[in-house]
Amino acid sequence: MPTSVTVFAPYPFVIGEKIHISQGPRHGDWMVVGLDERKITLRCPLSGKEYSWDRFCYMVEKNEQAWPVA
Repeated sequence: MPTSVTVFAPYPFVIGEKIHISQGPRHGDWMVVGLDERKITLRCPLSGKEYSWDRFCYMVEKNEQAWPVA
């Protein structure tokens, strides 16, 4: 019998993509500037600082909105 299942899949990032993380310690606006199989490098459009993290994001929705938001 079918049951309710929530399915998650890693988001297929593209270099140059503008993203907004809505919650958590990495929340805010970011530009994707580097990718490999395990890591993603993001740049803050306001400070210019770059950070590399293990891939962690999953897409929730796509919006037309102002970017970056200070």
